[in-house]
Amino acid sequence: MRAAVIGHPVAHSLSPVLHRAAYAALGIDDVWRYEAVDVTEDQLPGFVAGLDGTWAGLSVTMPLKQAVRPLLHHVEPLADVVGAVNTVLIQGSGAGRVLTGANTDVHGLVAALGEGGIAGGLRSAVVLGAGATAASTLAALAQLGCTTPTVHVRSVARAAGLLRAAHRMGVSPVLRPLDEAPAALRSAGAVVSTLPAHAADDLAGALAGPVGGVLLDVVYDPRPTALSQAWAAAGGTVVGGERMLLHQAVEQVRLMTGHPAPVEAMGRALEAALVTTV
Repeated sequence: MRAAVIGHPVAHSLSPVLHRAAYAALGIDDVWRYEAVDVTEDQLPGFVAGLDGTWAGLSVTMPLKQAVRPLLHHVEPLADVVGAVNTVLIQGSGAGRVLTGANTDVHGLVAALGEGGIAGGLRSAVVLGAGATAASTLAALAQLGCTTPTVHVRSVARAAGLLRAAHRMGVSPVLRPLDEAPAALRSAGAVVSTLPAHAADDLAGALAGPVGGVLLDVVYDPRPTALSQAWAAAGGTVVGGERMLLHQAVEQVRLMTGHPAPVEAMGRALEAALVTTV
């Protein structure tokens, strides 16, 4: 059986490391293979049309998480409300082939925050950024009990897509400018930064006073980020972005292969790859 991560660019993806480690630990690497395939938005329809019965699933990364949706037969409710598909499950072949879109980013966020001690009953949370990962973060926070997070954005005008996703999932975020974030961070039970690498560095420099919440910075290159370092120095709990990456892949392996994913083996392979590449 075949599976792959698709996106553009995709050569940097660590998904092959995670999935191949899972196949090896499960003892199915003789019949399952996983690769990285560079696919642009223009190439996507042709690529999807060419999937045959040897394919079991796809991991979908940027810029294809929205573009793949109209090419699917079904989209699971969570992926539909979030507005982003990061997993495609392929069943059957030929005229009977069925493509189903799913979102495992939410699972990855919930599991990663759980490693920081948040398992439910979350009252306050701050999200940094307003992109696709921020939408998945709102869904994850809602599962953990917080439906009114504060979202700090660089441009309120660019947050329209996030607000539409929030409305679909019954979440009521409060938008604030990014430069107001330092004061809000100190009192939050959980903080999730979905900003690109180095975009939160100024916030790290402005962070003052003790913090007591959990920070999940989805960036894992560089590792640790400036914000993570400042957060730990202020007394807070830090969960690295690689833990979200791990757990979203864990759920993908389960969905694609039907086997419980070997979390520890996948985690060891990821850590080894990060030590080498990051």
